Amino acid sequence: MATKETVYDESQIAEKLKALPGWYYEDKWLRRVYKTDGWPTTLMLVNAVGYFAQAADHHPDLSVTWGRLTVKLATHSAGGITDKDFDLARRIEDAALWRPAEGSALRGIQDKWVRGGDPR
Repeated sequence: MATKETVYDESQIAEKLKALPGWYYEDKWLRRVYKTDGWPTTLMLVNAVGYFAQAADHHPDLSVTWGRLTVKLATHSAGGITDKDFDLARRIEDAALWRPAEGSALRGIQDKWVRGGDPR
């Protein structure tokens, strides 16, 4: 028999969100808006989010425009916000904001990044 996932209340969510700058709780969803330099970068981010979500058997709501991706997370089967949402948010955040280390052989394409911070 499967155990029911713990659903967090608003104060617990606020505390856990301290570890995820840029993410916020609104209308029963964890949310994050990512701004990009344009369509190609937005699509690459959408694909990364889709890959992680599918691998995690968790399915966020996404809103996609030219230079913006909005991610909304909630665990529908549990009726609220659970560790699944926070774990997937962390995975998305780490991938979206990853940069090659200084001095790395991976130098990246300059200015083709997802922007950090709180772009609301």
